Amino acid sequence: MSGPTVLGIDFGGTKIALATATTAGRLLRRRTLETRAGDGARAAIERTLTAARRLIEETGGGHPVAVGVSTFGVVQGARVVLAPNVPGWEEQPLPRLLEEGLKAPALLLDNDVNAAAAAEVRWGRLAGVGVGLYVNAGTGLGAGIVLDGRVLRGANGAAGEIGYSLSSPAQPGHAAGRAPLEEYASGSGLALRGARLLGRDVTAAELFGLRDDPRVAGLLDEALDRLGMAVANLAIALDAGRVVLGGGMAAEPSLVARLGALLAAAVPFPPEVGLARFTGDASLMGALALALDAKPP
Repeated sequence: MSGPTVLGIDFGGTKIALATATTAGRLLRRRTLETRAGDGARAAIERTLTAARRLIEETGGGHPVAVGVSTFGVVQGARVVLAPNVPGWEEQPLPRLLEEGLKAPALLLDNDVNAAAAAEVRWGRLAGVGVGLYVNAGTGLGAGIVLDGRVLRGANGAAGEIGYSLSSPAQPGHAAGRAPLEEYASGSGLALRGARLLGRDVTAAELFGLRDDPRVAGLLDEALDRLGMAVANLAIALDAGRVVLGGGMAAEPSLVARLGALLAAAVPFPPEVGLARFTGDASLMGALALALDAKPP
């Protein structure tokens, strides 16, 4: 391979994905390794640096002109906060460690949902959209807000963190260490609530296959209505033109239809609603999109 390249790194709670691409966005090589969260944050970062250097060598074409990084949590300057997935992650100066470890001439870091939204802006269903929302309904819940072709990060890097949304004034929220909507309507939240309901371990995907059970149908309906209300309120506040749905639960066909119907009934100027282009590799593609955003002109 000759010519300049970029590198994308996606840090997840269970796996870390890496890929190289041309500066035109064509995927070249990729690699996946286990996060092994129990080993701690620094060990995960060092293993990632080793894998990244090897991937760069295999790709050829010299050192990447830019690196894009997607991570769980909320990115605030030199630290990542609200990131319980890997012990010690919040204490790590992640940008500096990656810049020094990879000798990166340009590096851009953002959370995984914002990164996925950036991929949708560059290559997917939010390209050319003035005001749009990328809603990640997976193990966790989050939204990427797109304004004039750019992903809005917010004053603290936490724009779109809908997992902390409240459904009643007295509900314990972030100050009490809670993420009310995420606990209620995310994939992990549904799995926990479904397990209590059925008396056995169950995944969110399995719950959607058990809708013939009235108890399960009620649990899912209430959760999806609450998720839909949060998305509708955000769409109303932003006057969004398009909403795209990603994450593991987006594979459930009824979810897009249900969300579209709710928004059509609740939003004064209803946005288009559909699936995101990228699903399982959304955050990795987002990391590559961040790298392309970061590269020098």
